Amino acid sequence: MSTEPVERSPAADLTSKQRRHLRGLAHHLKPAVQVGGNGLSEPLIAKVATELEHHELIKVRFAENATVPVKEGAEPLAVAVGAHCAQTIGKIAVLYRMRLKKPAIELP
Repeated sequence: MSTEPVERSPAADLTSKQRRHLRGLAHHLKPAVQVGGNGLSEPLIAKVATELEHHELIKVRFAENATVPVKEGAEPLAVAVGAHCAQTIGKIAVLYRMRLKKPAIELP
């Protein structure tokens, strides 16, 4: 599996209705990945890409000792994996990337 960035359109391409839908789906999820002291490292980006391929919608927690705050790190992380940042709240970012084969989430 390649960890190369995937072509994606800007986050602005998600409508507010689609963002709301994704936030609702993500509400019950637990964070799948945690950004720590190493920041947005290559292994972290690879892990996020893998999780997105399996789940399409994930939460990423930015720890207290993270070198980059959630507001500054969420969008670059999303771009690195070819995803959309649907929401940042507190220390959590919600990322979405449609699966190429058999997508499970249908956007309104």
